[in-house]
Amino acid sequence: MTEEEKQRILNQMFCFQCEQTAGGTGCTGAAGVCGKTAAVAGEQDEITGALVGLARAWAPQVCGDAPAQTVPDDVRDLLLEGLFTTLTNVSFDAESERTLVERAHALRDAAVARFGSADPDLATRAADLDMDEVWGAQQDVRSLKSLILFGLRGVAAYAYHARYCGKSDDSVNATIVEGMSALAEPDWGVDELLPLVLKVGGANFTAMQMLDAANTEHFGTPAPTTVQLGVEPGPFIIVSGHDLHDLYKLLCATEGTGVNVYSHGEMLPAHAYPELNCFEHFKGNFGTAWQNQRKEFANVPAPILFTTNCLMPPASSYADRVFTTGPVQFPGCPHIDADEQGHKDFDALIAKARELGGYGEFTPQTGVNGGTSVTTGFAHDAVLGVADKVIEAVKSGQVKHIFLVGGCDGARAGRNYYTEFVKKTPADSLILTLACGKYRFNDLDLGTVAGLPRLLDMGQCNDAYSALVVATALAKAFDCGVNDLPLTLVLSWYEQKAVSILLTLLNLGLKGIYLGPTLPEFVSPTVLQVLVDNYDIHPTTTPDADLAAILGE
Repeated sequence: MTEEEKQRILNQMFCFQCEQTAGGTGCTGAAGVCGKTAAVAGEQDEITGALVGLARAWAPQVCGDAPAQTVPDDVRDLLLEGLFTTLTNVSFDAESERTLVERAHALRDAAVARFGSADPDLATRAADLDMDEVWGAQQDVRSLKSLILFGLRGVAAYAYHARYCGKSDDSVNATIVEGMSALAEPDWGVDELLPLVLKVGGANFTAMQMLDAANTEHFGTPAPTTVQLGVEPGPFIIVSGHDLHDLYKLLCATEGTGVNVYSHGEMLPAHAYPELNCFEHFKGNFGTAWQNQRKEFANVPAPILFTTNCLMPPASSYADRVFTTGPVQFPGCPHIDADEQGHKDFDALIAKARELGGYGEFTPQTGVNGGTSVTTGFAHDAVLGVADKVIEAVKSGQVKHIFLVGGCDGARAGRNYYTEFVKKTPADSLILTLACGKYRFNDLDLGTVAGLPRLLDMGQCNDAYSALVVATALAKAFDCGVNDLPLTLVLSWYEQKAVSILLTLLNLGLKGIYLGPTLPEFVSPTVLQVLVDNYDIHPTTTPDADLAAILGE
């Protein structure tokens, strides 16, 4: 890279992978809306380009109908870590990201040395991809390659968590290699790329299934659990993100120390797992969705541990108490790494909690709508445990419709749509929800229908798998297809895990999805029309209009 190119990266960027890009078209200039600098964005493009080269080096060996071998563990682990690192709101540290590029080059060079004698063009094909070739491609090609890349970033996040718990899947790993390799194909168009987009969705289903199995095997089957929002007196730690394994390690480390632990954001569903909820010092949930953290964490007398994505650049009112672990990093914040045996030393975090001391008395917290507690834990086993009641309620007409209202939350205006939508759903309907979008309404008292709570929180974003298991079981019970059920998906998206879930739904052939609050900028008009024509995707409008259309009023 020339000095001129380095300066360009330091002073400008291009990124449109999340829902809140500047002007709705893409972040350019010195920094993005998320707070990532142009230097970090440039490093993340370099990571991506290096991972493409690594994938190209291995694609001939691991892809195709009869692969010669599976993706090696070290290649798989780097692909998962590298892709996860480039997810929105994960890493803000350009220096740490540089090591990922170096590791990718080392693994790529080793593959070229190993296979290059039989494939003289391999070194050329496995060169780093200049991501400007993707961002500057013809609009529809750019759109489909973006769907592949951003979808794979979501797949990698789920597969990373599953791998942390000892689970891996050869087909998922091979699809990641295939998809990343395809980004460098200069002559591929819609016919070649669209099937791969859907294949990424299939891989994501497998990754979510794998993570579901990993979580339940380690922490038990989730059960409906009411979680308090107030904070008890004394020192405490707030844990944010998605990684249940890191939470478990922290709960073990803090047991008997007098330091309590509170979930935040997507950690809320952890309270439903028996092997996590059994810790007496795992007290409740602090705050709401990720985008409110700078307000909710201001001057809080406790440290915050970020385990995965959804970190915002810390405000000065609490920056001195932020710790990170896993792929999450922010300059100046202490990072807790695992040693060679996988152990993490939380002593400094615990010491910080004791130093800050917590609140001197019980401190009430409330949800977005003023509620003082929320209920979670309606994963697939819990819902299927009362499936006979749901089926009978639908057959008898007590339940006329089921809505899945979930996905990512965010700060952009318009997301109150989901609060109003849920409030206006008829009393004879059930609402399933998941991911942090639920914080818009999960503290509402919606009552019951047919003896069941009207609002059923199924868990984290990866628990979209639970919703699909339930939908499939109901379709089987009614001897119909999922699209024939009185079920409508109303989804909110923000980042790349939501993209991968959408691709999963499309891969499974689900139709009639309502998607908002805005459509992804990286989806071109032509690609959007394909999705509308083939999958009947509806951009959200207003709660009243959309409910009327869904219910045929």
